[in-house]
Amino acid sequence: MPPKGLFIVLEGPDKSGKSTQAVLLVRALRRRGLAVLHTREPGGTAMAESIRKILLDPRLRILPLTELFLYEASRVQHTAQKVRPALARGEIVVSERYTLASLAYQSYGRGIPLRTVRTLNRVATEGLSPDLTLVLDVAEEIFKERMRGKSHDRLEKEPPSFRDRVRRGYFALLKKEPRVAFIDAAGAIRKVHSRILKKLNPLLSNHRTI
Repeated sequence: MPPKGLFIVLEGPDKSGKSTQAVLLVRALRRRGLAVLHTREPGGTAMAESIRKILLDPRLRILPLTELFLYEASRVQHTAQKVRPALARGEIVVSERYTLASLAYQSYGRGIPLRTVRTLNRVATEGLSPDLTLVLDVAEEIFKERMRGKSHDRLEKEPPSFRDRVRRGYFALLKKEPRVAFIDAAGAIRKVHSRILKKLNPLLSNHRTI
């Protein structure tokens, strides 16, 4: 019987450095000889990546509830086809976003009741939850700096007031949700990476594949 895998999620507002830090984390774990799956939401499977294109298309106007259902549809595919099989093989799954993102963006950002989003999250994942979710945080000024000269997707085109609601949502969820930790994502990339490893090391030290 293979050892139980670990499910680690990197979360946070847009341009908080999730993709960069996920790559560094995956490399660090693989250097330790660990089997790691790097994935993302929305996405991770062919169908889910197609949904991702719809969700991020700046030309589209998507109603909040439609948006939520699209995210959850993507999550069903992603969880069933990528996350659960990797965990069953004893791998470490590193995902850029998971259920906490829907609570932050669709509840706090869009105004859909938390109860509704929690229910749909539970249905889409069949109750699967991460072993640890790390919320990377950056201020609005850093978002603007990192977006300078770049094209914006549909969510990045949202006004500062939306991003503020999402960010405040993440802070609220840090106090409410289990196995969630804060990461200051400002500053040098390597320093942020070190902060992530520091949070993860206690969990990794108890992982049965080490």
